[in-house]
Amino acid sequence: MKPGSTLPVGYFDDVYHNNEDPWDFEKSEYERRKFQATIDVLTRNNYANAFEIGCSIGVLTEKLAFKCTKLLAVDISNSPIENARKRLMNYPNVSFQKMIVPEEFPDGMFDLIIMSEVGYYLSMPDLEKARDLILQHLSPGGQLVLVHWTPVVHDYPLTGDQVHDFFLNISGDGQPLKVLYNKREEKYRINLFEKV
Repeated sequence: MKPGSTLPVGYFDDVYHNNEDPWDFEKSEYERRKFQATIDVLTRNNYANAFEIGCSIGVLTEKLAFKCTKLLAVDISNSPIENARKRLMNYPNVSFQKMIVPEEFPDGMFDLIIMSEVGYYLSMPDLEKARDLILQHLSPGGQLVLVHWTPVVHDYPLTGDQVHDFFLNISGDGQPLKVLYNKREEKYRINLFEKV
């Protein structure tokens, strides 16, 4: 991999081959608190059509399912998607697909898009493409949630701060996004935006 390049599918296939839950989403108290904080920032009781970019094994997906009439959750690798499908087999409002964002993006419009712990896997040009696609597919008044780990990880092309700052650059007066929530915790940042 060239430094600064988007991490390839094989990187994640290898990670999940070695460990079905490599970031300890199921058992980590840190992850539990962060996922709850993610749900807590949502300002609506229900979203009609939501899109989760990078669902992994579906731990956050399961929490989001209670707030969404329809939820499409995608990941770059087959293994976590299969585990997420099993976890949410009793949730008919949730569907899963293997999808490589930004090379692929679902049709349709969403009133909620979630990108949690994904943006820093992309090169800056790919993050820009992803941001453009998110804006195109986010309904007016729709919400975007970003959550990212902030310490530097040498494998990753970007940092969590770079990802959040890149979206904050298009928020404010005359910009397409309005900031509803902006908080830095000890090891992660969380933002809630609304499309103007």
